[in-house]
Amino acid sequence: MESWSRFLDTFFNWEVIERYFPAIMKGVVVTIEIAAAVVVTGTLLGLALAIMRTFRLLAVNALIVVFVDIFRALPPLVLVLLVYFGLPNIGINLPSFAVLWLVLALVLAAFAEEIFWAGILSIPKGQWEAAYSMGMTREQALRRAILPQAARVALPPLSNSFIALVKDTSLAAVLTVPEVFQAAQRIASVTYEPLILYTEAALVYLVFSSVLSSAQVRLERKFGRHALFQASN
Repeated sequence: MESWSRFLDTFFNWEVIERYFPAIMKGVVVTIEIAAAVVVTGTLLGLALAIMRTFRLLAVNALIVVFVDIFRALPPLVLVLLVYFGLPNIGINLPSFAVLWLVLALVLAAFAEEIFWAGILSIPKGQWEAAYSMGMTREQALRRAILPQAARVALPPLSNSFIALVKDTSLAAVLTVPEVFQAAQRIASVTYEPLILYTEAALVYLVFSSVLSSAQVRLERKFGRHALFQASN
């Protein structure tokens, strides 16, 4: 019983958690800002790259494949450090927030491109032919027939990428961007209560992941019902 009490006091001292909760919440706001900016830009860029691949331009597709392979293969931390310390050497100085946003957006774009591309390839060729038979151009067929169906296929893996992205925002601590984990580090260096504050930060990430997972399940059920309704008609 004594060891259990010691464990709770080490990791879940609610007095300490409550005392520094407002400071942690300021970091939560920054985390949400980073995640929102990365999700929007990364998803749109990934979708744009996938659409570009449908035009089957050999040189363009080769460049996209190289970009995707590089940003999927390298760890985000390595990319963050390379950009943060490398750009000033060529005369480009970006704020820490911008560096993190740029790197994570490019990483997400690489994964999103492959997800959207797989979704597009999963659509039967007959869907293209049916759209063309109705007088649609390639762009109209993509927008009206192919992409809506591909988006349903892409939703589950894309949602998983969003969840992983939220956890990757903790890399902001390396650049001293005051998100959740960096806020916990800063407070811990003063209070000498690192385990409690890191536990508090971990709980925040757990809440984020749970909310996103719940939203993912609801969206999948909604699109699933929509697809069944369309099939029945």
